[in-house]
Order: sequence, then C-alpha cells, then structure tokens
Amino acid sequence: MWYQRVFAWGLSKGADAHERLIAPRKRSLLQELQGTVLEIGPGTGANLGYYQPTVRLFGVEPNPHMHPYLWREAERVGRRMELRHGTAERLDVADDSVDAVVSTLVLCSVKDQEATLGEVLRVLKPGGRFVFVEHVAAPRGTWRRRVQRAVRPVWSLLGDGCQPDRETWRVIQLAGFAQVVCDHFRLRVPVVWPHIAGWAVK
Repeated sequence: MWYQRVFAWGLSKGADAHERLIAPRKRSLLQELQGTVLEIGPGTGANLGYYQPTVRLFGVEPNPHMHPYLWREAERVGRRMELRHGTAERLDVADDSVDAVVSTLVLCSVKDQEATLGEVLRVLKPGGRFVFVEHVAAPRGTWRRRVQRAVRPVWSLLGDGCQPDRETWRVIQLAGFAQVVCDHFRLRVPVVWPHIAGWAVK
C-alpha cells in the first residue's frame, strides 16, 4: 500500500524530535530487560539501541517498507534482530516462550487491541513482562479530545492505521495481567499530547 511506504519513509525522517522527548522513558523501561524479548511493531528500529547486548531480540513488523530502515539501524548500532512474519493480533510465536514483550507507539494502530494483548499474554512466560510506551486519548470532554476525534480519519490514513483517541490504558488494565503499572504524562507534540508508559506482568 502506498500509505505504508509513505509512513515508513516519514518515520525514518521525522521522528527524531519525538524520540528525544520520550527517550528517558524508553531507556528506564528497556535497559533492564533480559532473556528473550519480542518487540511488536519495531518499525524503523528506534528502540534497538536501548536493549542490553545480552538480550535475544526478535520482532514482528507487518509493514514491509519498514524493513530496510530497520536493518540499516540494526547495522548502525551493532544489534542482531530476527524478524518474523505476522501481525500483533496473530503472532508466530510459541506459547509461554518469551521473557518480555515490548510495544512502543504500536497499540494506537493495531486493528484489535484486545486480540493483541491476548497474544501478548499467550507468548509471555509466567512472570514475564509486557513493557509499553504509547500515545493515548486526551480526557473526555476536552478540546484536545475533540481535536483528536476530528483529525482521526486523515491521521489514520497517513499514519498506517494510527488512531490518536484510543483509551489504551483501559484495555491494558482489563486484559488479564496479574499486575499493571501505568504512568500518564504529556509531551509537547501536536495531536498526540497524552502518553502512557509502564509495564504489566503475566
């Protein structure tokens, strides 16, 4: 699809400012991960530099136009990463097989958040950790929420399915994790001001 190609190119060229703002959150969450880590939607590889060298890392990235940028970034930071086919809603990963699943700016664009989190729970080992950093909906009734709703059709088309007004924190809390730790914060970026970051344990 043409919009997937455009989105991959735009993400590779224009995400640096947002990455600088969100980097401290990512660093604190990702650097402590160990063992086998699955990243859903690794995109252009923005997270590759945060992981410990000992981590066995693999990902599921359904947009094929992301792959060249991802491999280029992996080479730049000296990181090996295995890519598998599939989508977040249907992972080609065995049950109870990974120590951590990572999702950063992905749950906004999956077709089915509940199915995605069901898959996350399926592939995590007991006690495994789901780590997330996501932009989310502004509070209901605010002008920010109205802006998000108004721009959603065009935003979603240009952003490969991204929906800026999803209450993702609610879906995570109801997914069936044994424990959820979720921090709400804002970044000075248009449309997607509100964010969440945290982790959940199977």
